[in-house]
Amino acid sequence: MDITIGVQNLPRELVIESAQSADEVAAAVEAALGGKSTLELTDARGRRVIVPSAAIGYVEIGTESKGPVGFGAI
Repeated sequence: MDITIGVQNLPRELVIESAQSADEVAAAVEAALGGKSTLELTDARGRRVIVPSAAIGYVEIGTESKGPVGFGAI
């Protein structure tokens, strides 16, 4: 699933591909905005991405479904 994080005062977005579910990501975002000092997510390669809660502009959580693969997708 793709997660896009808009960070205040930065012209570019952070785009992360993660194996976490949409509910897990939403819970982490709610915890960060509810008082936790950072938003911490893990990408598909196991790297941790940490963003200060005060700098979060927005978080866009993509869908969990995978696109079709093969000749049937044409």
